[in-house]
This record gives sequence, C-alpha cells and structure tokens, in this order.
Amino acid sequence: MKLDAVIPYGAWWSTPFARWQGSLAHLHSLTFAAHVAKRALAKRGIDPHAFDHGVLGMTVPQRGAFYGVPWLMGEIGAGSVAGPTIGQACATGARTLQSAVAEVGSGMARASLVVCADRTSNGPHLYYPAPENPGGTGEHENWILDSFDRDPWAGRSMIETAENVAAKHGIDTARQHDLVLHRYAQYGDALADDAAFLKRYMDLPFEVPDVRYRKTRAVLAGDEGIHPTTAAGLAALQPVRPGGSVTYGAQTHPADGNAAIVVTAPERAAEFTREPAIEIRVLGFGQARVAPAHMPEAPVPAARRALDAAGVAIGDVQAIKTHNPFAVNDLVLADALGVDPLTMNRFGSSLVWGHPQAPTGLRSIVELIEELVLRGGGTGLFTGCAAGDSAMAAVLRVDDRRAR
Repeated sequence: MKLDAVIPYGAWWSTPFARWQGSLAHLHSLTFAAHVAKRALAKRGIDPHAFDHGVLGMTVPQRGAFYGVPWLMGEIGAGSVAGPTIGQACATGARTLQSAVAEVGSGMARASLVVCADRTSNGPHLYYPAPENPGGTGEHENWILDSFDRDPWAGRSMIETAENVAAKHGIDTARQHDLVLHRYAQYGDALADDAAFLKRYMDLPFEVPDVRYRKTRAVLAGDEGIHPTTAAGLAALQPVRPGGSVTYGAQTHPADGNAAIVVTAPERAAEFTREPAIEIRVLGFGQARVAPAHMPEAPVPAARRALDAAGVAIGDVQAIKTHNPFAVNDLVLADALGVDPLTMNRFGSSLVWGHPQAPTGLRSIVELIEELVLRGGGTGLFTGCAAGDSAMAAVLRVDDRRAR
C-alpha cells in the first residue's frame, strides 16, 4: 500500500525526556509542547500558517486540555487550525501519525502538525461524583499510579502482563538483563561525539523554562534521570514480584516530555524539508490486541499486520525500533519474527530513556527515520505495546537519492 502523504526530512523534534519528578515536572504538558513547537518551527524556518491540520496526542489530562488542538495551534500562531486530540495509551504516537497520514492522504488536509505531549509527574487525582453511593460519597483515582497498577477489565497490573509473557515463553531474568545491558550500550552510541545522534532531532542544549515561560529554569544536555547500569548492579536486583523474573532494571521508568512530526502532501514537502533528496513515506500501519494480561505479546501481531499492509517481508526490513517498557517485549518480538534482538533499537529505546506515554512512540519513529537516513535509506518497522494488551505498528520507507 502506498499512502499519498510524506514526512519532510528534518521536520520533527523531541525534547529530552526527564524521569518523573525531574526538571520538567512543573510544566503543563500542552503549553510546554506549544512553547517547544513554536521555537522548533522558528529554528527550522517553518511558518505556523503553513499548516491546515493538527493532531494532539495526550494521555494524561491537564487543566484546560478539553480545548486540545485549537488551544495548541493557537499558542504556536496557527489560530485557524483544528484537529483531533487522541489518547491511545502508549500507542498514541503511532496512532497520531496514522491520523495525520490518513487526513493528508485523503486530501482533507495538505500539511499536518502532529504533537504528542505528556507529563507523568504530578498526574491528576480525579474525583467522580457518585450520588447513589452511601452518603453520596464519590469515587477517586490517581490517574497515573492506579492505571499502572490495574487494568479495570483484565484486573491485572502492567508488570503482571510482563511476568505472564516471560513465564509463557521461558524468558528468565538473566536473558532479560543481558538485553538491558545491550540496550544501554546502544544508547551510549547515541551519546557519542557530544550526543551527535540526539542532536539530529533534539535541540541541545535544551533550555527548560519556568512555569511562566519567561525565564530559563535549567539547561539539559540530554535525557535526564538515566541511571548507570552494570552487570553487577543488575545481578543484585530481585524480581519485583515474589517468584517472578522481571526486576526494576528490566523495565522502563515514567517520564515527562514531548515530540512532534510534520506530515504533508507530496507537493508541499519542499516547504518543510531540510533535504529535498530524502523522501519518507509511511507504507502501512497495524493494530492488535492479545489475550488479557499478555501485553508484551501484542507488538507481534501488530507488526505482522503492518508488514502485510505495507507489502513488506520482515527480511526486507533494515531497521526495527520498538517501544519496550519491558525487556521481555523485545525478546518475544525477536523470537516471533526470527530476528536478532541485538540488532533492534540501534541508538537506544524507551527501555533506557523513559516512558512519557504519548510522545514515546513518536520519538521512536523519529529515531527510526534518522537511523535509516544514516544507512543511506531503507525500510523500517516500529512497533510497541499499549494498555489493554494492545499494540500499534508502522512500516515506513526512506529513499535517499544522495546515496545513488
């Protein structure tokens, strides 16, 4: 399948991701994303008035977020632009890209700005009126922690899904830790040469504003809150659940941040691209849901459906990027697709740099594109799981005429 929409090269960005309660914890995720987008567009010479569509991905409510895309686009200077606000847990990044590609590909828009933003720090504590309860006492939830702790339909926590899949496939702690060490080494490659890979899409050093966006509160050289990881350190960890295999070292951490990408009609790409000789097309998407409390398995059928939609065989894929909240995810995917897990996630992944939910997959897709550009072009696969034992995947193609 060939979708009639392109991603102009370089028309994307991401903030550093900061571990929750870190340097980004004080910022409203939507207004912060607008602040970052306004600066990023100016740096790239992109006029906000060039957009006729927007997509906002957000999974953690913020005050006033009911106004979604109109508020976001108004803040960046595109007050005539509307569009959907999408929340599909950790599949939000891929889903927002799919929404923009569909809108542009159908001719309903010509240039779409996709922004994903979340703050897991200081998540909302919600109160739900329940007048029929005894005394009219309502119900309440901690949006972040309660969601991690229990799927209201399946009745299981996130980590239980990883334990179920690890036990089913015979994946022990040692194999998980071996992969974790490799993922950290890959992220080390992204930090080489003064973080040269990160600087391909991340504006560093990154100035963190104060809550009024008037002063610089801190300056980040890159992602914040990543702990040094060693074989000895991992070996000293016990599984989180008694009798299990998944340690804190073999899973990601909540984080804050935002990311964005531009999707245009082919004839509009020249207005946004940094390199006209590079063409980027999304070839297909896939979605899947697996048995209750088996979330890390979901990327497998999602990836297969995306590959089928794109008409691409796994052997023709040059790069694979995943959202991997657990090391188990990558091991199951690699075994199922018949690929070497050590070749996946070059330059790191969310297992290392964290999990701010909506922007996680979008940053991964940007990194996938940049990896393919470094290879001189090729086909890439992104896939990642999401709450509710679900997943989304995307297949894209980078053609680099400079390499010919």
